[in-house]
Amino acid sequence: MDRSLTGMAGLVAVAELVDRLGVVEALDDQVGPVKQRARGLSGGELLVGLASAQVAGQATLSGLDRLRSDEAGGLLAAVPFAPSRTAARLAGRFGLAQLAGVEGAVGVLASRWLARLPAQRRAELVTGRPTIDLDSSDVEVFGRKKRGVAYTYEGKKAGRPLLASWARAGLVLAADLLAGDQDVRPRAAGLLARALSNLPAAVCAPPLLRADSGFFTGELARAAVAAGVDFAIAAPRNSALWRAYAAVEENAWTDARDMTGAQVAASSSAPAGWPPGTYTVIRRVKVPAGEISADPRSRRRRTIPKDQLTLALDGVVDHAWAVSFIVTNIPANDPDGIVAVEHWFRGRADIETRIKDAKLGAGLRHLPSADSAVNQVWMWAAILAGWLSTMLQALTGFDQHAGRAHGDRLRHELILIPGRVTRHAGALTLRLPPGRDQHLPTGLDRLAPFRQPPDQRISLPTTSSGPWTRRRPGATAGPSPCPPPRDNINKPEKERSPIFHQTNRTTGGSRSESAPAQPTTRVQPPPEAKAPEP
Repeated sequence: MDRSLTGMAGLVAVAELVDRLGVVEALDDQVGPVKQRARGLSGGELLVGLASAQVAGQATLSGLDRLRSDEAGGLLAAVPFAPSRTAARLAGRFGLAQLAGVEGAVGVLASRWLARLPAQRRAELVTGRPTIDLDSSDVEVFGRKKRGVAYTYEGKKAGRPLLASWARAGLVLAADLLAGDQDVRPRAAGLLARALSNLPAAVCAPPLLRADSGFFTGELARAAVAAGVDFAIAAPRNSALWRAYAAVEENAWTDARDMTGAQVAASSSAPAGWPPGTYTVIRRVKVPAGEISADPRSRRRRTIPKDQLTLALDGVVDHAWAVSFIVTNIPANDPDGIVAVEHWFRGRADIETRIKDAKLGAGLRHLPSADSAVNQVWMWAAILAGWLSTMLQALTGFDQHAGRAHGDRLRHELILIPGRVTRHAGALTLRLPPGRDQHLPTGLDRLAPFRQPPDQRISLPTTSSGPWTRRRPGATAGPSPCPPPRDNINKPEKERSPIFHQTNRTTGGSRSESAPAQPTTRVQPPPEAKAPEP
């Protein structure tokens, strides 16, 4: 067996990103010590190791042992991979303070990442109104001894991750892990406040909140308004909203955007006790009678008014309307504004994509331990894996061609590629096979300038054969001041509307950091393939 060969040469890109942004240091600074002795892995190194393992496709703690058997790949990783039992033991020492520290480090890393983005992408995030998405998902577990889980209304034993995500950036800003029978609504306001505290100070515009009907509560709406956030929350169908739908004039409906057969209208109806200015956006979608299921358990049947449903099932009418309700306070004074609000709200599927990628692209599709503290750390490692993926693709431009890659595609194209690692004169050299795409050398070239602060870059080799010094990042410059307020500067997920406008907010800087240099890593590109002899 050739120990110089590895099947995960792309981990060198993850390691470079971790070094450039100071991920381990940020986590250690916020989490603090998790054990008395300084030797061995710190809390930040444990989290980065777990996240790197999940980026590489390992969905269980025992996957750490498989990665440890790849000696050459271990040399390229950001931190050493802990044995599975050691990792579980260290994770079990995380208490509430340490878990809060993990979430606090998210805000630090978000600011560092934002400061290093290309100017155009940074400007879009800084001046645009950030959308905070709230959602939860059940993670089914097995075993009688697991703590911190419970049976859901569907009869599954599960934990329930509760996430708050910055939609446009694709980053989770705050999270909780609940039992499967716990209601998310009492925790929603606190989760929103923590997510807002982790938004980079450079973001100028006031945020927007978007949530599904599981978060329909006046407490969340009032907390959002108190924090200067406009909200839009899907509403469960009840008799009051059905009456509001019936009161809408037929000529008040306007065709929805990018949704065939859908129409949108507004109603002044609002739940009692909600903030002033609240109103309801109503969407109806035409459903042919032949597509309505006769099964009373069908979800679509619940979206159709009962009188229409009866007529459609009896064959009296050839279609019915499936109706949805959104309760919001986002200003919209004309039909075009109402259409824009409804179109933007449909972008809520973004956080569902984040959850899906955390499950299928990382390791959040199960909770590996009977200890709830270990499962909390595992959840945060899955979130951090998503962060590393998103930040790496944004800084290297990998997401500019076919969109942001999910975990499986990122592994196939960038992470799980073969290579040979050799050591000479204290430097590691990684050689790639011929016939492979140049994603890895190109990505490392684009990460190289981030050795220095964004405003103090130095001239470095731009070819893929140049060295990449494994040193800690230096000081980061404070974000550039926000431009003066101007109308129509933001477009919620690719669409402009007069209802989404910018206001100004004071920005802040970041403190300086420095650390000794690490060993050099040199990547040699694959040799060019020669044409066959005629």
